[in-house]
This record gives sequence, structure tokens and C-alpha cells, in this order.
Amino acid sequence: MAIKGTRAENGAGSPFFFPVIAFIMAAPIFAVDTLTPLDTAIAVLYVAVIMPSAHFVGRRGVLAVSGGCIALTSISFLIVHQHDWESSALVRLGVSLSAITITSLLTLRNQQVTSALREQANLLNLTHDAIFVRDLADRITYWNQGAEELYGWSRAEALGQMAASLLRTRFPDTPASIQAALLADHQWSGELTHFKRDGTQVTVLSRWSLQMDKAGRPVAVMETNNDITERKRSEAMLQKAQTELAHATRVATMGELTASIAHEVNQPLAAVVTNGEACLRWLGREVPDLGEARASVEHIISNGKRASNVIARLRALARRADPDHMPVNLNDVVEDALALVEREAASHSISVGLDLKAALPDISGDRVQLQQVVINLLMNAIQAMASVSGRAHTLLIATREAREGGGECGALLEVRDTGIGVDPQSAGQLFTAFYSTKKEGLGMGLSICRSIIEAHGGRISFAANADHGMSFTVKLPALKEQVP
Repeated sequence: MAIKGTRAENGAGSPFFFPVIAFIMAAPIFAVDTLTPLDTAIAVLYVAVIMPSAHFVGRRGVLAVSGGCIALTSISFLIVHQHDWESSALVRLGVSLSAITITSLLTLRNQQVTSALREQANLLNLTHDAIFVRDLADRITYWNQGAEELYGWSRAEALGQMAASLLRTRFPDTPASIQAALLADHQWSGELTHFKRDGTQVTVLSRWSLQMDKAGRPVAVMETNNDITERKRSEAMLQKAQTELAHATRVATMGELTASIAHEVNQPLAAVVTNGEACLRWLGREVPDLGEARASVEHIISNGKRASNVIARLRALARRADPDHMPVNLNDVVEDALALVEREAASHSISVGLDLKAALPDISGDRVQLQQVVINLLMNAIQAMASVSGRAHTLLIATREAREGGGECGALLEVRDTGIGVDPQSAGQLFTAFYSTKKEGLGMGLSICRSIIEAHGGRISFAANADHGMSFTVKLPALKEQVP
């Protein structure tokens, strides 16, 4: 595809220059054909004049050169054979004219194809994408202007170089596996890391297309690269900002749970003190009751672990760290979250019902972020029922397999309450940042929940219950490869 323009198209003065060259090339052929008594079709040599014309003149110029060669052939025949029109001479004339005509037609056809290819190549230069073609040995055979601008190497410098070595390509997978996918599907796309001429690293969205010959054999690969370095940097900054905002929201949620958290910690600590005092009494008898003392110590250990677990959950929520996606069971996330809000629910006389499916498929996610989503949904449900009177306060938490089209596709969480619900005018803004139905609310909880769930490849939705309250549903995709 490395096509250059003809001299005529490049403005080299060929309309005046080439006829002189053509005349100089044709004159010896005419002289030999006219002045020597050779019984051969000397005029066939005019094809050597016609063929180069395609590189210097346009279609009309080629026709003019061809016409001139035909005229010279005919004039030479008339001069030599004006009194002797023998059959062998006529055959040689026919052969010469046929060769000139066929060569002219082929030259015009080749010129047309070359012009079409050149126009296509010029179109590739109009795009801002970096496009280059490499053969199956990875040798670059075409390098467009976009590639020059992105990578810094000129066309002349890039042609003939090994693409992977020139760009110091870093693949997301092994090159052999990518090559196998390319041969199987005739195309491949993915993110690659390249290095420019000045050493700058660049991330590109790369699309490969396999070129086949008429026999169906692969001959070359066209690679189209779009620079997404700034986009990746912006995505990283956005992710960092979302992580910071999620952390701030978790801390705010912990502030709302202060009373419940204090109770959850004080209760086992009080039990530790009580069992410690009992242990001293059992040991202080004239005959120490070692069995009762041992039981008291076991209770101390149990309550110490209980307090430790509460603190561990709080530390996990409070920590500031990048998301860490690992295999997670949604039931475990629900149980951890419920342990932190159970006291809050009890203080508002809310009955909590659990319906957790035992054989739930694992998902890939960040445990702390998913726990934050569940806590937020539970707290919203508790607050929605706190001001309701005259009916039962029921909070139902259920998990089950999410199925679409009859096949297992993930895990589903449903949080159902009997609270005040949401009026239709506000329903469309529930997931909007800084919108809240509570006077003291920041309006970030559900917005962050949706961001977290979507970052996990899932969906979150809500619906009004037929009787009272709301139901929130979270769907998360199953882990592709189950970890034993």
C-alpha cells in the first residue's frame, strides 16, 4: 500500500518533459525498424516506451504515446514495404500493432488500479488514527500519516521495520494466543501499550484485520490504533475520586450507626467483665471450682472474639484503599452488613427476615464496596420505616440465583421494606447525586451504590411494593471461573 503519486500528478512538468523522452526512446526503434532488413517484429519494442508512460502522464498522455507508437510502426511499414506487401511483413505488422495495443490497455488498466489504491491510501491519511500494515513476518509495509504523528517515526523510517520491536509492544496476553485468535476470526481488538520514538508510553485501542489473498491464505495484517492514553488517565482519576467519595460516605454511615456500634462493642465487653469476676469467685473458694472457672474463661474468649469481629468490620469499612476484586459470596456480604445494622433495626422495632439461598454462585467483587451497598440499602429501609405507624415494620433480605433465558447468570439481592415508599415525582431522581428525600441527607448514598454495582458489571433497580414500601434489587454477574 506504499503508493506514491505519478510525476504528472505530482507536478513535475511531465506534459512537456516526457514527450521529449518518449521521442528519444522511440527514435532508435523507428530507425532500426525502418533502415535494417531484419525479418522480425522490431516495433514490438515500442512497449518499452508505452509502459513507463503510466508513471509520468495521465490517461490521455498514455493514449497519445500509444497512438504515436502505432503511427511510427505504420509509417515504418509503409516506407519499407510500399511496393512489397508480402504476407510475412503483414503478420509482423499485426503482431507489432497487437503488442502495442495490448500493452496500452494493460498500462491504462494498471494506471487505473494504481490510482484507485492511491486514493484509498490518501483517505487513510485523512484519519487521525494510526494505521499501518505488516506482513506475516511482522515487517511494516505501510505507514500512514496518523502513525507518523502518533509514534514519531516517518514513513521512510518505519517501512521494513519489525512492528513489535519498533513500538516495543506490550500485549494483554501472549502474542501467540492473540495470533491464534486473529487467524481464527480474521480480526482482533484490545488494548496495547506502545512506546513512541521519544520513549513516551502510549496506550492504544488496537483493531487488527487479517488480509487474505484470492486463495484464502493470510498475507498481511492491517492495524488501526486509536490513542486512549488520556482517556485511561481520566478514568483512573475518576475511579480515584469515586473511591474517595465512597470512603467518605462509609465514614458518614458509620456516624449514623454510632449508637448501634457502641452497643455492639459494649455488650461483649460487659460480658467479659462479668465472666472475669465470676471466674475470680470460682477460683477464690476454699476448694476452687475449676470447671466453672474454665467455663467463665471460655465465655471471656468468646465475647472477646465477638468484640474483635465487630471492630474488624468497622476497620474494613473505614479503611481507604483501592478496589480489590476477588471471589465473593453475596450471602457472606449480607451477613457482615446485617451484623452492623441489626441493633439499629431492633431499636426501631423492625423485624428482620432472611431468605438466603445456600448454593449461591460466587461473584467477583470488592467485599468492602459491596458491603457498603448492602448497608446503605438496609439503612435506607430502616429509616423509611422509622416514622411509619399502624402497621408492622418488616425488613426482608433475600438472595437467589439471577437467571436470564433459563441459564444461571449471577447472584441477586433483594431488600424489601414496609416503609413510606417514594412518590412518583421523586422516583426518577433516586439515583441522582445530591438528591435526597431526607432533610438531613446528602443524596450520595444511592448514587454511589449504583456506581459501585455498575463498576462490578451489575445493575441496581427499585420498584414500589403492591402493599407498602419499596423493593431494591441488585443483580451481579457470576464469577466466570469458580474458585474451588
